[in-house]
Amino acid sequence: MTTVFEAAGGTTGILRLAHAWHARVMADEVVSHAFSHGFRPDHTERLAAYWSEALGGPAAYSGIYGDETSVVRIHSGNGEHDEMNRRAVDRFDEALVDAGLDRDDRLRGVLHDYFAWATWNTMYHHTTDDVAEGMSIPRWSWDGLEEP
Repeated sequence: MTTVFEAAGGTTGILRLAHAWHARVMADEVVSHAFSHGFRPDHTERLAAYWSEALGGPAAYSGIYGDETSVVRIHSGNGEHDEMNRRAVDRFDEALVDAGLDRDDRLRGVLHDYFAWATWNTMYHHTTDDVAEGMSIPRWSWDGLEEP
């Protein structure tokens, strides 16, 4: 059986999804606020590396950029933002269509479930002080979250 990463087209497919999601987010007046402080020029490449690793691909993110702790700290300490979360997931679902990853219902559903889970459950802490050291990027398979 192939990984979710492979089914999504590997590095090329995930990078296409990251570019599509970023374009959708930047056009959304609520979600784009998260980028109002600016972002790295290689944001989509870093995002694609993260998603690739999380979805069963190579350790592209942790091997180059950092661990889960660094990712969660970047996203933490900004207060409640339920509307932003909902809209980010909606933009992800639209990006799946833009990237051509909506044609297989099972793949589309697994990608949606992963992104929604990550958005609502792992990325945001109230403060950066409660983010544990040395966290690994959570891995997601066809059956959902894998145990570490």
